[in-house]
Amino acid sequence: MSRIIFQILSDFFARYGYWAVFLGVMAENVGIPVPGETVLLFAGFLAFHGKLQLWPAILIAMTGAAIGSILGYGLGWYGGTPLVNRLLRRFHWLAKRYDNSQVMFRRHAHWAVFASRFITGLRIFAGILAGVLRMPFSTFVLFSFSGAVCWAIVIGYVGFLFGGSWDTLVAFVGRMDRIALAALALSAAILVVAYKLRRKKTA
Repeated sequence: MSRIIFQILSDFFARYGYWAVFLGVMAENVGIPVPGETVLLFAGFLAFHGKLQLWPAILIAMTGAAIGSILGYGLGWYGGTPLVNRLLRRFHWLAKRYDNSQVMFRRHAHWAVFASRFITGLRIFAGILAGVLRMPFSTFVLFSFSGAVCWAIVIGYVGFLFGGSWDTLVAFVGRMDRIALAALALSAAILVVAYKLRRKKTA
């Protein structure tokens, strides 16, 4: 399977170059279930081999993620739940992911926009859900763009660091969601502890 993915991505990049990064990442952020993260990882992989430049690929990914998420936000805001349901309910597995993502958004609001960058499935619906749930646009842009910057740098460099072995990179990608969730949970715990300590000092 990893060889098939490698060949598909190779053909895609051979045809579109940096546009492959932009289109793949943007489409995923609009709400189209394409592997935008894998596209950026492969861009980092190619940068290791000198076929692309790493930082231009990362910057293009940031741009694609930002534009795609804003388009997704507009889709959610103006189309609302009826449009989203009409589009998603045709695909049971996609609808289930959307429902799970909606639960997280309702609980964690703007932080979910930032964290969604690192969670497969949730990343696809971040913009749409923010629009459907009427998150203020300025708040959405702040957390979405901040998340896009962190995500693009991390994912681009992961692809570059594992550039010596495509199979190793594919194996690592399978564990990335768990690693990301663990890192986010640790960060949240640290923030909660710091907040409580600060309150005790000011009390």
